[in-house]
Amino acid sequence: MASSKTTRGAAVEEADGGKRPTEKSTAKSAGKAGPGQDLAGLEAGLDALDAVQTKRVSAAEVLVQKVLPPIVAVAFVLALWKVLVVAKVTPDYKLPDPGLVWDSLRQLWLQGELLDIIWTSVSRGLFGFLIALAIATPLGLVVARVKFIRAGLGPILSGLQSLPSVAWVPPAVIWLGLNDQMMYTVILLGAVPSIANGLVAGIDQVPPLFLRAGRTLGARGLVSARHILLPAALPGYVAGLKQGWAFSWRSLMAAEIIAKSPDLGLGLGQYLENQRNNSDMAGVLLGILLILVVGIAIELLIFAPIERRVLRSRGLLASAR
Repeated sequence: MASSKTTRGAAVEEADGGKRPTEKSTAKSAGKAGPGQDLAGLEAGLDALDAVQTKRVSAAEVLVQKVLPPIVAVAFVLALWKVLVVAKVTPDYKLPDPGLVWDSLRQLWLQGELLDIIWTSVSRGLFGFLIALAIATPLGLVVARVKFIRAGLGPILSGLQSLPSVAWVPPAVIWLGLNDQMMYTVILLGAVPSIANGLVAGIDQVPPLFLRAGRTLGARGLVSARHILLPAALPGYVAGLKQGWAFSWRSLMAAEIIAKSPDLGLGLGQYLENQRNNSDMAGVLLGILLILVVGIAIELLIFAPIERRVLRSRGLLASAR
């Protein structure tokens, strides 16, 4: 019986070409190849997670995802506005027909005043924002890195950021008079705390290992701030810039509405206040819409591309937009 089993086993092994693995050889080969293959698979999986999958968005996708939703939202608001007017929910002098607002816009355009009004405010806002940027950036660096200064100025910056910008208009008028310097002062007092606090928050999120590595390579002081702190803190810094522009624009509109003088020219805020004095509700709504549109346009044309570029460079934006 035993001899017959041995003969059958030998016959099977001979039929396999003598390559039939034994249990010991199988376990031994698994012990050799298994861990290496598992490690290679793990590394490949981590590489796949780190890789940013980018693809070019087609024009149709941009139209559907980016352009169409705002158009639909605006159309819905206009339709609702028209329904309220037709239903006589409120008197016409309180809620005029959208066509009257369009007529006011058309009249400004035909008179050649529309672009001048917009540019007066936009130029002030952007110039004041650039001055605020030049002041707030070194201020934020110093506050973030010097403990004594942070203990003294940190709470003040936070308090100034929460203070409504309109509160600075009366003292600025008394200090400087009705001129462009007063406008820029109000913008600075509104924007500088926001930009500085955004930079401080971004620097607080920089890993200490970056600074130690920089010191090892000889980066200290201003060199470290330029090549390590600012690049590493860019996401928080850009968020502070966006908020700083919002405060700049709101501060400027508050100053233009309150402070009126022929020497200041006609900006969006002054136009809005003039239409209120004339009891022209269509003009008032047009002024509000122009302020809103200009603020959104600056955000989309300047700050949104900067933010996308920063996020994409850090692998935080998966698809090309």
